[in-house]
Amino acid sequence: MMNWLKTMFRRHQHLIWATLYFLVMTIIITWPFSRYMTNSVVGSIGDNIYFIWLIKWFQKALFELHVSPLFVPFLNYPQGWYLAFTDITPVMVLSGLPASLLGGATFGYNFSMLASFVLSGLGMYIWVRKLTGSSAAGIISGTAYAFLPYRMAHFLIGHLNLSGTQWFPFYFMGLTDLIQMKKFSWTPILLTSVSLGLIGLTSIHYLFMTLLISVVYLIGALILINRRLIRERRFWKSLALTLLCSAPLLFVGIYPFLQINRLGAMPSRTLSYVSQFSASPTDFLLPSTQHFLFGQWVGNHFDRSMWIEATLYLGIVVCALALIAFIAQKKHPQNGLVNLFIWGAFFAFVFALGTDLHWLGHPMGIPENIRQWLSRTDQIIPLPGYLLFKFLPFYAKMRVWMRFGIFVMVFADVLAGIGAAWLLSKVQTPWKNVLALGLLLLVIFDFYPAPMKEYSRVESRPIDAWLSEQPGNGAVVQFPFQLVEDQDQVYYTLSYNKPFLGGFFNAFPPEQYQRIKPILMNFPNQESVDLLKELGVQYVLVDSSYYPDINQTRGNIEKLGLRLLTVIDSEYAFELMAK
Repeated sequence: MMNWLKTMFRRHQHLIWATLYFLVMTIIITWPFSRYMTNSVVGSIGDNIYFIWLIKWFQKALFELHVSPLFVPFLNYPQGWYLAFTDITPVMVLSGLPASLLGGATFGYNFSMLASFVLSGLGMYIWVRKLTGSSAAGIISGTAYAFLPYRMAHFLIGHLNLSGTQWFPFYFMGLTDLIQMKKFSWTPILLTSVSLGLIGLTSIHYLFMTLLISVVYLIGALILINRRLIRERRFWKSLALTLLCSAPLLFVGIYPFLQINRLGAMPSRTLSYVSQFSASPTDFLLPSTQHFLFGQWVGNHFDRSMWIEATLYLGIVVCALALIAFIAQKKHPQNGLVNLFIWGAFFAFVFALGTDLHWLGHPMGIPENIRQWLSRTDQIIPLPGYLLFKFLPFYAKMRVWMRFGIFVMVFADVLAGIGAAWLLSKVQTPWKNVLALGLLLLVIFDFYPAPMKEYSRVESRPIDAWLSEQPGNGAVVQFPFQLVEDQDQVYYTLSYNKPFLGGFFNAFPPEQYQRIKPILMNFPNQESVDLLKELGVQYVLVDSSYYPDINQTRGNIEKLGLRLLTVIDSEYAFELMAK
C-alpha cells in the first residue's frame, strides 16, 4: 500500500506543486483580499451580496428546511420566486457551502470565488502540459488564464457565476481528445460530459454559448483535422455517449429555466437593448482599466463605461506566444490542433461582436449615401450574431454577447502554451529556466491589477435586528418601492426571517412584481395601502433619506392607518394592521 502511494505521489506530484503555485499566486494577486474573507467583499456591495444570500439560502433549504432551494416562497411574497428568474450557479454555490458551514456565507462566497482562480489555472496547466509535455508552458498559460482581466473584472463586481471558468479547459481538452481518439475510450467521453454538465450547473448562459461553440469546433475538426470523421461510426458513437452521460447534469441545470420559459416568464430581448452588449474589436486589445500601470490611462482616454463586460483584453504576451505557435505549427506535433484552436477563437470572436459592428464601444452606422444606394432604412452594420438573434431558438433570451470572449481567451491561452513550449524547446538548460521565468513574469506584468483597496463589510442593518424580534409572520416591504429589487434587500431577509415583497428582479421580473409595481410606486396613497393589505404585509419600512420631507410623508402614512413603531437610523418602521 505504501509503495502504491509513493508511486502515485511521484507520478502526480507536479499537480500538487502546480496547485500550490496557483494558490500562492491567487493570494498575491488578490492581496490583501484574503485578510477580509470572513466578513467583507472586494469593491462595493452589488451582485456579490446576492450570491452570498444564495449560498446561505441553499444551506438553509438543504439542511434546515429540507426543501428544494430552486423556489423561494418568502421572496416576491405571496407568489414566491423561482431562482431561474436569474442565474442559479449551483456548482459555485455548492463549492462554497462547506466553507459557509464553517465560517459563514460571506466566507463561503469568497472561498468559492478564490477557488475558481486556482482551478482555472490548474485546468489550463493540465491541458497544455498534456499537449506539449512542458510543465513550464503549462504554468505560463495557466497563469494567463487564471488571472485574465476578464476574470478579475467579474471578481471585482461579484459575478460568482461568470467567475466559474474552470471547467472550460477540461471540457475542450476532453472534446479534443474525443476528436483525436484512435480507439474507443471512456476517458475523453467522461471528461467531456462531466465538464459540460458542470458548465451547465455554473451558468446557463455559459452552457448555451459552449454548445454553440462546440458545434463550430466540431465542424472545424471535420474540415481541419480529419474529414473522414464524418464517416467514422466510432466518432458519432462517442459523441452520442458524451451527450447521454452529460444529460443528467444538463437536465438539472436546464430544467428550472425551461419551466419558467413555459410560463412565459422569460421573454426575448429587443434588438435595441442587446446591441449595446456587442463587443468592439478594440475590447480585445485595450488593457484593463484595473491594470496597476496602464489602467488609469486607458480609462482616461477610452470610453470604458461598460468596462465590466467589455474587459476582454487578451494580453500582448499571450498573443505573441499564440502567433509563435501559428508560425511554428508545421514543426510542432500539434500542427492540426493549432489551426483548430485558431478556428475556435475566430468564431468565438465573431460571436462576441454581437448583433452589429461596434468600435471603441459605439455602434458603427452605415453612411447615408450607402444606405440610400442599398435602399436600407436601418443604420446598423449587421453581423452573424444578428441572424442568430433572429432565428436561433433561445438566442434572443441572452443579452451580453461580449461573454463569448471567454472562449477566445481559452483558445488564445492554450495556443500561447503551445508557443511557449516550442520556444522553450529551442533553448538549452539553464537558459530554458531563465526564459520560462521571463515569460511568466511578462504575463504577470501584463495582467497584474492595481491593489484592491476598496472593501465592503457584509452586514445587516440595525432595523433588521429589530424586525427579527417582532411578533407575527406578516410580510415586509421597503419604500421607496424601487428598492425592493436591490440585492442587499434580499440579503437583509436572512436577518429578520420574514416574507418580503421584493427579490432580485433585474433579469426577468416576475408577473406579480410587474403588476404591483405601478401601484406601489405611488405609496403612500389609499390604493397602495389596500394592495399591501391584500398581499399580507405587516411591516412597512420607509427609508427617510429618499424623501425630501419625511415629516410630511410620515403624516400621510399615519393618516392611512399605519402605526409608527420605531425609527432606527434612516429607517422608519410602520405596522400595517390586518383587515
